[in-house]
Amino acid sequence: MSRRVFAVIAALALTSCAVGPDFKSPAAPADAGYTPEKLADTAATDVTGGAAQHFNVGEDIPGEWWSLFHSTALNALVEEALKHNPNITAAQASLRQAHENTLATEGGFFPTLNAEFTHTREKFNGAAFGQPNTHGFFTLNTGQVTVGYAPDVFGGVRRQLEASEAAETFQRFQLEAAYLTLTSNVVAAAVQEASLRAQIAATQDIVKAESDQLDLLNHQFTLGAVARSAVLQQAATLAQEKATLPPLQKQLAQQRDRIAALAGRFPNQPPGETFDLAALTLPQALPVSLPSHLVEQRPDVRAAEATLHQASAEIGVATANMLPQFNLTGDIGSDAAKIGNMFAAGTGIWSLAAGVTQPLFHGGTLLHEKRAAEAAYDAAAAQYQGTVLTAFQNVADTLRALQSDADALQADTAAERSANESLGLARDQYRLGAVSLIELLNAETTYEQARIALVQAQAARYADTAALFEALGGGWWHRSDVAQNQTQD
Repeated sequence: MSRRVFAVIAALALTSCAVGPDFKSPAAPADAGYTPEKLADTAATDVTGGAAQHFNVGEDIPGEWWSLFHSTALNALVEEALKHNPNITAAQASLRQAHENTLATEGGFFPTLNAEFTHTREKFNGAAFGQPNTHGFFTLNTGQVTVGYAPDVFGGVRRQLEASEAAETFQRFQLEAAYLTLTSNVVAAAVQEASLRAQIAATQDIVKAESDQLDLLNHQFTLGAVARSAVLQQAATLAQEKATLPPLQKQLAQQRDRIAALAGRFPNQPPGETFDLAALTLPQALPVSLPSHLVEQRPDVRAAEATLHQASAEIGVATANMLPQFNLTGDIGSDAAKIGNMFAAGTGIWSLAAGVTQPLFHGGTLLHEKRAAEAAYDAAAAQYQGTVLTAFQNVADTLRALQSDADALQADTAAERSANESLGLARDQYRLGAVSLIELLNAETTYEQARIALVQAQAARYADTAALFEALGGGWWHRSDVAQNQTQD
């Protein structure tokens, strides 16, 4: 009879289907795009970082996209950051943890096997057996092996494994996101450092010019050619310009600290690489993934999909918990008064049991847990949709920024050149007495602002180009990540 019970349960376990919904990856959004109009080449300007950029729609992204800036120093810094940044190390460990949890869940498909030994010394009272005058002591040694198995008849364990695998996939794309964020931050930090160095250099040039102008006015004042007020005005202008240097130098020092941290270094051990805009090449041919491929390439979208998959599997787990649970157990061993007699003839013991438990009343707990799982799935689906929308917005924003950056650089270049010519003319006219000192100071101020604006416009093109690669997913599918290999056994 027992064999028949086991056979029926085993057959059910092998032929049953997992309860709950079968997950299907969401389809790529139909008719989605980045801009209403066709992408056009950006404007070109004959200045550093002023090359026109062309958008190659449908072209794939290289795994090491930062190499397109053709900077040996930048490549070295990114490589160091990937090796030593603690965020990457933490993401790798989280992935390994998720992988081990998946392997642990797989154990639910197998029987459990336990060995047990007990040594008991007991005093008994015969009153419990109707013999009040009988009492004494006895020793019992028991050794046995217990086998237990819970057939996955309704697929609850399979859904738990599915949820664990989805959680592992989530952590895998969290690692990819950490990788992409780190590389993007390194490039952005390098560009910002280059921008600050250029702004400092421009300010120092302006300070030198202002100092030369003050020396000239002091000489003219000595000769009686200008009033003392003119010297004081120029001195005030020079002091104001010098006052802009410390904040820029502070920002540069803090940027170097940030770069050191990204590379996994302490502030007193900064990397040897330094960055200048002239040493960076602006990528001119920019790959732009097809909108239908974006959801496959963005790590955050893939992570959101994994969360949705996990929520779907959890519905199956909650559903299976409401259905009958089957258990098979078996024991075999020996009982003996002396250890030396264990496993001798006549000491053997065994038991075999099959059971089924059908939940009848749990105060509504199981029903509401299932409904909660369904609500969690709805929430994950909405969050997935929101992540997709954000992904498309990110790409659209960077494409708009690149167009605007090129136009701004063109305008700022023209403004800087005009302001430079105007300043030169004002200085010549001032020496001839054709314009007042106020007019000269205004021309100097205009040139100072124009030159700093030009540097910032140049840096914006590099930074937003890096932002485009980040928004498109960074080409992680074209590289072999060392961290992933570490999870393979």
